Amino acid sequence: MSIIDPSDTVERQNEKLLQIAQSLMRRVEEKHDQSGLAYQQFERAAMLETQVRQRTQELERTLDLLQESNAQLEQANVATERARSNITEAIETINEGFALFDPDERLVLFNSRFCRDIADITDHLTEGMHFSDYVTLVSRSQHLALSKGETARDWATRRLARHSSDHVVFNVRLMWNRWLQISEHRTARGGTVILQTDVTDIMRLERQQRDRMLDQQAKILQATLDHLNQGVCIFDHHKKLVGWNKTMNGLLSLPPQRSVQGLTFSKLLSMLKSDLTFEGSFGHDSLENWANLRDRRQPIAFEITRNKVQTLSVFAQEMPDRGFVISFTDVTAERETARALSDMNETLERRVSQRTQALGEALAEAKRANASKSRFVAAASHDLLQPLSAAKLFMSSLSDQLDDAGAAVTLGKAENALQSVENIIAALLDISRLDAGKAVFDIRNVPLSAILKPLRDELTPVAAAKGLELTIMDCDLRVVSDPGYLRRILQNLIGNAIRYTQTGKVLVGVRRNGGSARVEVWDTGPGIAAHNRKTIFQEFARLDATSTNDGLGLGLAIVERAAKGLGHDLSLWSEVGQGSCFSINLKIAPPTDTPSHRRSDIQPSWEDALSGLIVMLVENDEQLANAMALMIENHGAEVLLAHSAQDAIDLLSEIQLTPDVMLLDYQLGSDADGVALLDDIRMHHGPVPAAIISADRSKGLQQDCTIRGLHLLAKPIDKEKLLGFLATVSEACT
Repeated sequence: MSIIDPSDTVERQNEKLLQIAQSLMRRVEEKHDQSGLAYQQFERAAMLETQVRQRTQELERTLDLLQESNAQLEQANVATERARSNITEAIETINEGFALFDPDERLVLFNSRFCRDIADITDHLTEGMHFSDYVTLVSRSQHLALSKGETARDWATRRLARHSSDHVVFNVRLMWNRWLQISEHRTARGGTVILQTDVTDIMRLERQQRDRMLDQQAKILQATLDHLNQGVCIFDHHKKLVGWNKTMNGLLSLPPQRSVQGLTFSKLLSMLKSDLTFEGSFGHDSLENWANLRDRRQPIAFEITRNKVQTLSVFAQEMPDRGFVISFTDVTAERETARALSDMNETLERRVSQRTQALGEALAEAKRANASKSRFVAAASHDLLQPLSAAKLFMSSLSDQLDDAGAAVTLGKAENALQSVENIIAALLDISRLDAGKAVFDIRNVPLSAILKPLRDELTPVAAAKGLELTIMDCDLRVVSDPGYLRRILQNLIGNAIRYTQTGKVLVGVRRNGGSARVEVWDTGPGIAAHNRKTIFQEFARLDATSTNDGLGLGLAIVERAAKGLGHDLSLWSEVGQGSCFSINLKIAPPTDTPSHRRSDIQPSWEDALSGLIVMLVENDEQLANAMALMIENHGAEVLLAHSAQDAIDLLSEIQLTPDVMLLDYQLGSDADGVALLDDIRMHHGPVPAAIISADRSKGLQQDCTIRGLHLLAKPIDKEKLLGFLATVSEACT
C-alpha cells in the first residue's frame, strides 16, 4: 500500500514526503533504540526523499515536453488551415470545375464552378458524399440531355463503367445544346480528380465546320458524278433516291425539270418498267427482291434493253449504311460490234474448217507419199548394199592377183567409188528411218570421253593430210543420249568442218550451260551466209558445187534429224570469211543412277581415306559415344574411347600413344570441358589435330575454337561432315 496518493499534485506529494521525513527525524531524535531500528527508518526515509526528487525532475521534464508538443501541434494546425485555405483559393482560380474524391470514394474538396452548369444539383453537393451518390444525382438532373430511349439509370450505369478507368475523357450533352467535357484521373493514393470544362463553343464551331465540309464534299461528289459517262443513282437505307447525275437523266429519259428527289426505289422502278427489258433469267422481280433484302446484299451485274434499241449494262452494290448505288453504262455500240464480230467469226470458222479439211487431205497425201518414199529408199538401199558388198569383195580379190601398178591404181579408185556409193546408201537409209519415225534410240548415260577420244584418233590423220590442226578437248562429263547416234552426229560435224576448211584449224570443246553440256565444233572455213543456213540441212545440199571435196550432202541432214529425234538443241554461228561453229546441247547425266549406287560409291572412298587412322573420342554420353565409335570403325579407322577427361588422360598415359586426331565433347561434366582437356593433352603430346563436339551454337564458343585452330562439329552429328573432317586429317597425315 503506497503512502502517497498518485492523484495528488506533484507539489502536494512533495509536501507529504517532507512531512514524513521530518516526522521520522523527530522520532529518531526522541528515541534511542540500541538495535538500530530508528537508524534504518531514517535511512529508508532518506532514500525515499532521493526517489521523490528524481521523480519530480522527470515529471517536470515531461511537462516541458508536453507543453512543447502542444505548441508544435498548434503551429501544425495553423499551417494545415493555411494550406487548406491556399488550396481552396487555388482551385477557385481554375476556370474549370474541380472536385477531389478520396480513396474511399468520398467527396473531399470542390470549387464553385463544379457542376455550375447543372444548377439543380449544386445545393446537394456536400463534403463526404459518395461518388455513386454524386453520379445518381447528376443522372436525375433536368439539365442532362439523355439519348433517345436512354433512362437515368442507363446513363448512371454507363458513367460508373467509365469510372473504372485510371484516365478517361468524354463529353456530356446538356439541355439547350450545351456540352461539358469530363476529364477523370486517378491520383497516386487512389483518389479521383474530376475536371469539368465547358466545350459548347468548340462543339458548335466543329459542327459548323463539319456542315461546311459536308456541303463542299456534296458539291464535289455531285460534280464528280456529273463528270462520269455512266448514269449513277444513289439510294439511302430507306431505299429513297438521294442522289443522281445528269447522265442518268439522259439514259433513262428523266427530264431535268421533273423532281425525283425522295422517290422510293420501287416507285422509280415501276415508272421505268414499260421502257426496260431485262436480259436472261434476271428480271424486274429479281431486282426488287435484291433491293428489299434485309441481310447483306451481294453485288449484282446484269443487262437491260431500253425501248428495244439501247443496251445498258447495270451494276448494283450495297453501301456501308445499308443504302445502295446503281450505275448504268451504255454498251449499245459494243454489243453491236460483238454481234458483227460473232457473224464474222462464224463466216471465218466455216472458211477455216473448209481450208483445214483440204489441208488435212493434202497432208495425209503427203504423209502417204513420204512413207512410200521412205519404204522405197529403205528397200532399195538394202537391195543395193548386198551387190555392192559383193563387188567390193571381188575387186579386193582381183587386186591381189594384179601385178600391173597402173591397173592396181585403177582398181583402187573403183573400190573408193564403191565405198562412196555404200556411204551414200547408208546415209539414205538413216534418213529414211529418221523420217519414217522408225529410228530406235537407246537413251542412256554416255561419257563424252568415250565419244570424243575415238573420234580424235580417227579424224586427226584426215585433218593432218589436209594440213589442218585438229584439237579435241578432253571432257569427263556424262550426258544423256544415244551413244551410236551421238557419235554419228559429232563425226558428221567434225568431218564437215575438216572437209570444208582449207587452211587453219578445227577446234572441238565442251562448255557447261547450266544443267547441260554444249559441244561446240569451230572451224576457220569459208563461213556460211545467212540465207544459206537453212539450206545446208537439206538432203544433197552443197553450197559449193564446184568444190573438189568428197562431200555427199547428207551429213548435216542426218545431224539435224537425229538431234531432233533425241531432243538435242542444234545451233549454228557463222561469219563469211571467218569460219563457223556448230553446237549441240546435251543434258548432263546425274552423278549416279540410284541412291544405292551412290552409297556404294561413297563407302569405299571413306574406307580408303580413313584406313589406319587412330581417333580418340571423349564423350560422356555412353550411347552417343558407342554409336560414334561404331560408325567411325565401320569406315576403317581405329577408335580410342573415353567417357571423361580423367579417363582420356589415364588412357593416353597408359598406352603411351599419341592419336592422329581427337574428337572432344565440349561439356564433359560439371568441372571439365573439351577445350581445357585439349590444352592439357597438347601440353604433353604436342599439337594434335582436334574437333570440338557441342550443341552450343554461341559465337563465344565459335570464336574460341577459331582462335585455337579447332574444328567445331555441331550436335546432332552430321555423318558426312564428321567423316569429311577425319578424311581431311588422314590426308594431311599421309
